[in-house]
Amino acid sequence: MDVQGPHLTTVPPVSTAVVRGAVAPEELATFFDGSFAALAAELRAQGVVPTGAAHALYRSVSGPRWEVEVGLPVDRSVQRAAGVGPGQLPGGRAATLVHEGAYDGLGSTWERLQGWVTRQGLTRGPVFWEVYLTEPSPDADPDDLRTALFQPVEG
Repeated sequence: MDVQGPHLTTVPPVSTAVVRGAVAPEELATFFDGSFAALAAELRAQGVVPTGAAHALYRSVSGPRWEVEVGLPVDRSVQRAAGVGPGQLPGGRAATLVHEGAYDGLGSTWERLQGWVTRQGLTRGPVFWEVYLTEPSPDADPDDLRTALFQPVEG
């Protein structure tokens, strides 16, 4: 379920701290958990402050391993250490949609957004990302999770 239908927006580039990996789809949850723990520890060590919600940027989702960056927007650039490095969410025109509910429903919401992009006569950019508006926790109701999807577009 979504809060608002797909629409176009312009997003600014965002400086981030990220952990990059080539991850099998079935290993994503483990990769995310380890990455967020590493990010928290390294940001504390460097005195860098997160400025917003966590995200995952997908560079490639074909083949047995996906190229993924898990990160946080930050107040200044991080130094590369302990698997954490600087990154950036791209700026520009993007199609967006908010997914409400458990993460296992994200695939169908992505399909809906990407189908909408195609029907608008737009071309998808080479990357796409999710911003986790609701921080997951062990006692959270999965139906309460909200995730913003962003697909850069041209045309």
